[in-house]
Amino acid sequence: MADKLIISFGEYTSIVEKLAIQIHKNYKPTVLVGIMRGAAPIIDILSRILKLPIAYIVIQSYSGKGMEDKQGQLMFARELSSLAKDEDFKKVLLIDDLSDTGLTLNKSIEWLKNYGPTKDFIDEVKTACLWKKKSSTFEPDFCSVRLTYDPWIVQPTEHYEELSIEEIVKKNS
Repeated sequence: MADKLIISFGEYTSIVEKLAIQIHKNYKPTVLVGIMRGAAPIIDILSRILKLPIAYIVIQSYSGKGMEDKQGQLMFARELSSLAKDEDFKKVLLIDDLSDTGLTLNKSIEWLKNYGPTKDFIDEVKTACLWKKKSSTFEPDFCSVRLTYDPWIVQPTEHYEELSIEEIVKKNS
């Protein structure tokens, strides 16, 4: 198992704000597209700061038994989820939490550019993430933290994956 980089909620919001500043100074997107689940809290904060419409791509990585820490084949949802208008997709900023290998971001750009309802409106797709790991071959257009190693990043809400609803009920009783 790789080293762990544990991120507090305060650190997390600071890293997102740093990303917002980079974007504000260097790019004027017309829509933010988040890769779920990792981009959910990021896109929520960025859309509030940058005052932009949002969309979501839902992707799941399927891997077999014993492959829990490895990326498997990417499965895309059939549809993009958004209330943004088609013309909002002129300048897309595609957002993920991190660039681990770069595969998810590369495949998501390809999927977006071929997605029927909006593909004819897209002039440009740029990318943003909070962290880029050392071994990632993908170079995001905007990135808050470029790591010199490949840690397992423990984000502020990740502990919920280990808790059952019964444990949460008990804790809050």
